[in-house]
Amino acid sequence: MKRPTPTSFLAVLAGVVLLGALGACTGDLEELQQWTEVKRREVKPNVPKLEAPKKFEPEPYTEAQAVDPFSPQKLTVALRQEARQLNPLLASELNRRKEPLEAYPLDNMAMVGSFSRSGRPYALLRVDNLLYQVKVGDYLGQNYGRITQIGETELTLREVVQDAVGEWTERTSTLQLQEKAR
Repeated sequence: MKRPTPTSFLAVLAGVVLLGALGACTGDLEELQQWTEVKRREVKPNVPKLEAPKKFEPEPYTEAQAVDPFSPQKLTVALRQEARQLNPLLASELNRRKEPLEAYPLDNMAMVGSFSRSGRPYALLRVDNLLYQVKVGDYLGQNYGRITQIGETELTLREVVQDAVGEWTERTSTLQLQEKAR
């Protein structure tokens, strides 16, 4: 015969205690159900009466004729006023009429040729598969770029840009003659 180990003895003892506890609860369960039934009968629900909803009075919208705070005209005016106060260099750029090539970034432009007429140099730029003829003094690019010099192989322009601190400064950029047109 095999001798029982202490762990198996403890497991058997725990099972006996658990069965005894479950057997003792059966009488309490019936008593608990009776008490719950009595309490359910005693309690009367008390629901307050709902108030009638308030009548909605619509307000007429009177701001439809007012100036849109996000209109491009209003923003342009605000930018011009700010530029006049901060930097005269930028103020002169904002006061002039924009030229068509200022709608495109320099990355979208390619110099595809140059020529001279009446001693005045011209450059040919390809933008969106269209050719444009430009001369010194014309504006192009989105940073207020103005052409300062046109050579046989490159076009030089002065741009007005904002640096990391927020100050407006001038910088020089170039467009090189492209061997293969896009």
